[in-house]
Amino acid sequence: MPKITPNPPETTHLSAHAEDNPQSLDETAQRALNSYPDPKPKAKQKPSPDQLFSVVQSADAECVLANLSETLASANAMLSDLAFSLEGSNRHFAFGVQQMIELSELLANRALDIVEPRQ
Repeated sequence: MPKITPNPPETTHLSAHAEDNPQSLDETAQRALNSYPDPKPKAKQKPSPDQLFSVVQSADAECVLANLSETLASANAMLSDLAFSLEGSNRHFAFGVQQMIELSELLANRALDIVEPRQ
C-alpha cells in the first residue's frame, strides 16, 4: 500500500535566494563560520630579551595564588628580621613596607580561599 506524502516544494527559500544571488549564500556561510572560535592555536609570544623570569602558561589560578602567598610570607619574614636590626626612621620605613606585604598576603590568601579548587 503506497504511503501518501506531499510532494516537496520545487524550490526552497534558500535555493531560490541562492539562484537570485549566489554570492549572498557564500557571504552567509562565511559569517556563520566566522562566528565560531578559531580552532588553530595561537602562536606563543616570545619573551623580550630583557625578561629574566616568566610564569608557565599552564599554571592555574590556585597554583599561582599559592606561590604568591608563599613569596609574600617569605618577604614578610625577611623584612621583619631586617627591621629589628634598624633604628629610627629606617626601622619605621621597614615596618611600613612589612605591613603592606602582610596586607598583600591577606589578599592573596583570601583569593586562594575563594578560587575553585583543582579537581
